[in-house]
Amino acid sequence: MSVFTRSGAGKVVGGIAVAAVSAVLLAGCAGGGTTSEPSESAAPAEDLTLKIGSVLPQTGSLAFLGPPEEAGVLLAVNEVNEAAKGVTIDFTPGDSGDADNKAFETTVPKLQSEGVSAMIGAAASGVTKLFLDSNVSAGIITFSPANTSPDFTTWDDDNLYWRTAPSDLLQGEVLGNLVAEDGHKNIGIIYQNDAYGTGLYGVVKDVFESTGGTVVAEASYNDGDSSFDAQVATIAAAQPDAVVVISFDQFATIAPLLVNAGIAAENFYLVDGNLKQWGSDVSVSLEGAKGTTPGPVLEDDFQQRLNDAWTEGGNAELEDYSYSAESYDAVVLLALASLAAGSTEGADIAGKLQEVSGGTGDGTKCTSFAECADIILAGDVADYDGYSGPVTFDENGDPTQASIGIFQYAADNTHTRIDTR
Repeated sequence: MSVFTRSGAGKVVGGIAVAAVSAVLLAGCAGGGTTSEPSESAAPAEDLTLKIGSVLPQTGSLAFLGPPEEAGVLLAVNEVNEAAKGVTIDFTPGDSGDADNKAFETTVPKLQSEGVSAMIGAAASGVTKLFLDSNVSAGIITFSPANTSPDFTTWDDDNLYWRTAPSDLLQGEVLGNLVAEDGHKNIGIIYQNDAYGTGLYGVVKDVFESTGGTVVAEASYNDGDSSFDAQVATIAAAQPDAVVVISFDQFATIAPLLVNAGIAAENFYLVDGNLKQWGSDVSVSLEGAKGTTPGPVLEDDFQQRLNDAWTEGGNAELEDYSYSAESYDAVVLLALASLAAGSTEGADIAGKLQEVSGGTGDGTKCTSFAECADIILAGDVADYDGYSGPVTFDENGDPTQASIGIFQYAADNTHTRIDTR
């Protein structure tokens, strides 16, 4: 079972405990991961070359998340290789696209044929579901920095699925409570009909109704749809106090329709899939709208290092940092697990991931790849606390410590963090 606890260590600020919701929704569930017993390091006698690929959204409805995620991966690869601690990463980037354009159908087989030990991605839960079983059959780790569907907790994955993003049991609780705390009693919900949308919708609905509120209208759409008039008409007819929109970039079309239907944007609530620095890409003012996304406040020079790594390749400066920390930590954890296992085999690496995250409870705290690698090379157990939080994987490959940021839009349709839980 996944149980989140307050993030209080490492490089982050803020956190939340949601043990009650996790216990209600996941009680009795057996996970796809297995617990490894802490042991002395099997650090290799010679350097390891770890092949990693990425399956992240360069195109499609989540393409705005691609740059921060890819930058996080790139920075971690660079820093692991520069540390020269016995693991060198051979990295191949690739596009996941989305469930509509299916770019992953080209990327995943290509990476499998190149012999990667792990793939970072996908961002969308619905996309990962379409190739996860193939990777499991091939003995390849699928490590997502952004999948939030609760379904993965109990997936039959042979211990080969891991994620640094928390389940939507966490974001859904924060969002449902936020809407209630803001004084809303009757809400409408528009959601995408896929693993991500239905999962998050269900948690938000349950939590909001547990506060005494009522979901007076709900409407779903399919990924790839371009018209949302019917969904907006359904919501507007119920005259809700507020509207939660669980979508990807379809929000740019949905938001003006809601405003034109008489629903004030200040009563919109967004989620990680659409919490973007929209600017002029949305034709109505979003001033006052709020949203949530997993991730802590980043304290040190991490954002500058991300930008330096990203722009060095000719890319424009990052506008968003969503899931950059989770992407960075995924790579570092894979490299540490490979070093601890003395192997680049997927199953061997997976067998050490919980240990190096602190999930076995017996490691020495460390906050960088180099520091943790030195602990492993000395024959001890490392407990990596990353930029996304302490991580501390459970037996299902889920992080047990995470934070959710709350953001609010200004008149220029850009958002700033106003709270962390």
